[in-house]
Amino acid sequence: MSGFLPDEPSAEVRVSPNFGPRRETTRPDMIVLHYTGMKTGAGAEALLCDPASEVSSHYLVYEDGQIVQMVRESDRAWHAGKSSWFGRTDINSCSIGIEIVNPGHSLGYRSFPKRQIDSMIRLCKGIVQRHSIPAQRVLAHSDVAPGRKIDPGEKFPWKALFEAGVGHLVEAAPVRRGAVLRTGDAGAGVEALQSMLALYGYGVEISGAFDRQTEIVVDAFQRHFRQRKVDGLADGSTIRTLERLLASARAVSPK
Repeated sequence: MSGFLPDEPSAEVRVSPNFGPRRETTRPDMIVLHYTGMKTGAGAEALLCDPASEVSSHYLVYEDGQIVQMVRESDRAWHAGKSSWFGRTDINSCSIGIEIVNPGHSLGYRSFPKRQIDSMIRLCKGIVQRHSIPAQRVLAHSDVAPGRKIDPGEKFPWKALFEAGVGHLVEAAPVRRGAVLRTGDAGAGVEALQSMLALYGYGVEISGAFDRQTEIVVDAFQRHFRQRKVDGLADGSTIRTLERLLASARAVSPK
C-alpha cells in the first residue's frame, strides 16, 4: 500500500498489513464500532498492525481524539470476525471498522471522553457521506456478534452520535415492574419478540422458544438501545423500545 493517502483528512496513517479485497461488493454500507479492550491505545495500535495478530480495523480513535487510519476504506479490514446482520455473514466485506480506545469490561471499563466522541462523530459523518451509509447500519460489534462480543458496551454514548446526525436511535421506554419474557418461556409473545429482532437485523431464530441465543440477542439489543438496564430479559421497556425502533426505521426508510 505504497502512497497510502487517508480517506479521513484529519487522520494520521499507520498501515496495517492485515487486509484484503472486499468480497461480493466493492462498497461498504455499514459502520461497526468496537472498543480496543486493551490496557493502552498504543498496545492496541501495535496489535492491529502486527501481521501475526491477523486482526485490523480501518480506524483507531484515541481518548484524546487522535485518529489513526490503518486500512483504506476501499479494502476489507479484519475486524468483525464471526458475525452477521440481516443474514449476511461476511460483515468485513460490507463494513468500515472503527476501534475506540477503551480498556473494556475486563480491564476497567470507563466512560468515553468527549474529545474522543467528538472525533468519532466527525469520522463517522465523513464515512457516512462518502458511502451513503444508512443510519440503521451504524452498529456495535455486539449487534453483529451477540454473545461473542459486548463492545463498545452500555457506556458508549450512542445518543451523542444520534443527536449529531450519526446512527439510529429512539428514546428508550421507561423501565417499570411487570411481566417479562425469559429463558424457558415459549409462545406467541416470544415469537413476536424474535420476529421484531430479526426484522431489525439481529441474528436470531424465530422459533417461539426463548432460548439462550434469544437471551443473548436481547442483551445485545439492550447494550445499544436500552442501556439503563442490561439483563437479557425482555421486559415491557425492552419490547416497547424495539417497537419504537422498528416504527422509526420504517418512517425513515426509502419508499
